[in-house]
Amino acid sequence: MFRWLVQEYGTYIYRVTYSVLHDAKEAEDAAQETFLQIYKSLPEYRSQGLKTWMTRIAVNKAIDLKRRRDRRKEEQWDPADLAVKLPVQDDEILLKLMDAERNLELRRKIAELPEGHREIVTEFYLKGKSHEQIAADLSLAVKTVESRLYRARAYIRRHWTREGWG
Repeated sequence: MFRWLVQEYGTYIYRVTYSVLHDAKEAEDAAQETFLQIYKSLPEYRSQGLKTWMTRIAVNKAIDLKRRRDRRKEEQWDPADLAVKLPVQDDEILLKLMDAERNLELRRKIAELPEGHREIVTEFYLKGKSHEQIAADLSLAVKTVESRLYRARAYIRRHWTREGWG
């Protein structure tokens, strides 16, 4: 009986698993696991559409195999491997990407600052302006710029944690 099932539905079950996995070897493995599961589950079968029942088992086995495969890939992948595989001339590109990412994160953090601190921090740290230039641009006294910058730094120390930096 079971041999007949394998002969009759083997190609069909393989096609079902292949449609999920898109890999011949893995589809074969999933088809074999499917038939093992069918064999184990035959006593529980309730004569309600054999092909549908087997198809459901095949799809579930293929999905399980795909999840295991994807999990293995995630566990095996290490960002440090990427750095080792990159040619030396690409180190500059990698550093530029990392700097750009940090700069973007810094801009996001600055955008979250209270209004009075945001402008002073942007002008001083991002645009590189001196206290005098900022005072002239914003029509403020130099002491006011220094005071606001001092308060902005204090705010940053209180509210920005290392954990908040990704």
